[in-house]
Amino acid sequence: MGLSWQQGPLSPGAVGHFLTPAPPPERLPYAERLRRRMRVRFHGTWIVDSEDVVLLHEPGRYPVAYFPRQDVGDTVLVASGKVTRHQDFGDTAWYTVHVGDRTTERAAWEFTALPGHAAVLRDRVAFAWRAMDAFYEEDERILGHAADPYHRIDIRDTSRRLEVRLGATVIARSGHPVVLYESGFAPRWYVPRTDIDVARLRPVEGQTFCPYKGLCDYYDIGDAHRAAWSYPNAYREADRISGLVSFEADRVEVFLDGARLRPEPGQSVVSHGIDRGLDVDEIRAR
Repeated sequence: MGLSWQQGPLSPGAVGHFLTPAPPPERLPYAERLRRRMRVRFHGTWIVDSEDVVLLHEPGRYPVAYFPRQDVGDTVLVASGKVTRHQDFGDTAWYTVHVGDRTTERAAWEFTALPGHAAVLRDRVAFAWRAMDAFYEEDERILGHAADPYHRIDIRDTSRRLEVRLGATVIARSGHPVVLYESGFAPRWYVPRTDIDVARLRPVEGQTFCPYKGLCDYYDIGDAHRAAWSYPNAYREADRISGLVSFEADRVEVFLDGARLRPEPGQSVVSHGIDRGLDVDEIRAR
C-alpha cells in the first residue's frame, strides 16, 4: 500500500477517514521530492539519470516518478503530437521514446498546462513503466512501480492459535503462526508447513508478483480454488515468511483463537504484472 493506491488514505478504497469537520475532496493528488537517485534504462542506454525526482501519488494509482526535462537525453524524446487532458493537471503531451534503432510510441508524457498549485511538476517528464527496460535506484533495479516510501511491512511471531478447516477436515493447526502487517492491508497469518496437512495443498499454475515480497505460489484445497498461497523465496525484507503458507478466509474456514476470520477491508489485493524484460530468475535473484 502507499498513500493513494490499494487501501491507502488518499485512495478511493481507503480503510480509514480524515477527522475533519468537512470531508476532504474526493481526489487529493500528492507530490513530493523523492530524495533518491533514479535512472531509467531503454534499449541498453541510460536515458535519464537524476537526483531531482518528484513522486506523484494519484488516487487509485501506483506512484509515478517525474524527471526534470534537462536530465533526459537530448535525442530521447520525440513529440508525438498527441495531447490528452488530465482531470487534475490539464493538457498532457505524449512523447515517443527513441534510442538507436528502437522506437516506442506514447512511452513518456508531460503536463503542459499545469495550474499554479501543481507547479512542482512543471518541465518534468514521466516514463511508462513497462515501456522501459528497467528503472533503478542507484544500481539496484526497482520492480513493479516506483518505490513507495509509505509502504511498510512488519512481521511478528505470535502464540495465538490458528486453525484452518475445509468442512469437517482440519487443514492446519498452529500455536505459533506468523502475522504479517502490510500498510493498509488486513493482517495475513502464515503457518509453518510442519503444522499443515500439506497433502491437502494442490499446487496450481500461475504466480503473482509483489514488489516487496517476491513471487507467490498458489494452492487449491479440495474444491476451493487458490485457497492458500506461499512465497517460497521471499525477498530479504520479508524473509521470515519464506516457505510459510497463508490461507484465504473467504475460501476456507480460518479460526484465530476460536473466532472465525472474515474478509475485511484490505483483504483483497490488486496483483502486479511482471515488468517487460523481467524474467522469473531475475526476480528470484533479487
